[in-house]
Amino acid sequence: MHDLSRRHLLKATAAAGVGAVAFPGIAAGVPGSSSGSSVSGSVKSRSAELTGRIVRPEDPGYAKASLGWDELFVHYPLVLVFAQEAQDVVNALTWARQNDVALRVRSGRHSLEGWSNVDNGIVIDVSELKSVRIDTASRTATVGAGLNQLEAVTALGKKGLAAPTGTEGSVGLSGATLGGGFGLLTRYLGMACDHLTAAEIVVASGADGAGAIKVDLQDNLDLLWALRGAGNGNFGIVTSLTYKVTPLTSVAYVQATWKGLNDLYGVFDAWQRTAPFADNRLTSQLEIHKPQIMLFAVLANGSEAEAKELLAPTLSVGRPDVSVQVGSWRDIYAGFQIPSTNEPANWKFNSQFITEPFPDKAISLIGSFVQDAPSDDSNYFTNAFGGAVKTSEPTGGTAFPHRDALFYAEPGAGWGTRGNEESGEPTTPKAQAWIAEFSQALRPYVNGAYVNVPNVGMQDWETAYWGYNFDRLRKIKAKYDPHNVFQYEQSIPPWC
Repeated sequence: MHDLSRRHLLKATAAAGVGAVAFPGIAAGVPGSSSGSSVSGSVKSRSAELTGRIVRPEDPGYAKASLGWDELFVHYPLVLVFAQEAQDVVNALTWARQNDVALRVRSGRHSLEGWSNVDNGIVIDVSELKSVRIDTASRTATVGAGLNQLEAVTALGKKGLAAPTGTEGSVGLSGATLGGGFGLLTRYLGMACDHLTAAEIVVASGADGAGAIKVDLQDNLDLLWALRGAGNGNFGIVTSLTYKVTPLTSVAYVQATWKGLNDLYGVFDAWQRTAPFADNRLTSQLEIHKPQIMLFAVLANGSEAEAKELLAPTLSVGRPDVSVQVGSWRDIYAGFQIPSTNEPANWKFNSQFITEPFPDKAISLIGSFVQDAPSDDSNYFTNAFGGAVKTSEPTGGTAFPHRDALFYAEPGAGWGTRGNEESGEPTTPKAQAWIAEFSQALRPYVNGAYVNVPNVGMQDWETAYWGYNFDRLRKIKAKYDPHNVFQYEQSIPPWC
């Protein structure tokens, strides 16, 4: 568990000297050629230069370019490369290897521990790769790795199509997919990674080079399996993704609110015993805040009456305020987005999977911790599993192991004001302690963790994220990244 606030990180990094390390080639220019497509070897590449949109510490937009969504973590990279095409990624990776510079991969900036950024290294950002090609005949969509989830839902929705995504529109689609990806269509369609059929990925090759390779059911199938759930930035830099998509014309969206926590036991117990087993078209979530309990649910291709009937066991508890909207998934999804500027600046989470219903004691623990939450934005969040998650694993399989979970859950703390680095300082120690104690109290009742919501300090994080798949992932890592070029605090190490 980190114990440094954003301000402390600023001070520590400033003391180290921003931009104190310099290397040749930090300028846009003629792309240097990379070595061939082989992953390993001793052939050296021609000297590479950085291309794309390049931001350095002396540039006016540097602070904005380097800041992530979670402002608790701040880093000072030597250079940021915003790729405009795949070749920019090849050049940047080659340059980083030739100059022995630490690198990180970034898209939506939602790395929840700040691991998509690095001090005195290079950030290779693919967020400006936003191409979209939709083939309605084959029901496939090939998109640039820079699309966020809202952009993906909107583009597909214009064609009456959908694929599963998370609920937060500003999150990068590629990062969410590569770690698993779930939300309010999950029980209907499965995980986002289940719909990934192909990708283009830039990998380290030769002694100091890079190259783009194709990944699908015919080529590099082992890597496709790994990309379906291993998490972003472990094997290379994904520049495009191809998804299987599904027609979806209408959804019923239900929101229910219970004031306070008096109905917590009845609501939670009814929800956990029905939501994972309901009609597969229905996916629901709970958010438990100190001021209120909230339920969100989406019924694919269903009516208001049908949605209420399916949710009746939970909605019959207490006297919730209930609203229902029926419309296109594109419009419904856009309608429940919260602008990032309205969200707290600082966040801390702990991820959990639950395979057995919580007993009374666990629900009581949730209530007592939420009652003592460090802010009203702090909450306990759940997302129902079952349905297609359990039954619809794709051809070729996936590295995502949590198929038998009843639901996913996480305690999360949000605090501070965006753009005001000092606003959250008094709350930071309390929020971090609250998350740590809350998570520890629930450990007897949970199984595993989610790589997209990393648990810092967890001793068995390898098996918590990937279970029995970890050894296979290490072997694939050794094949495609034997020199461990892509590494961060909880990255997959190569099999030695």
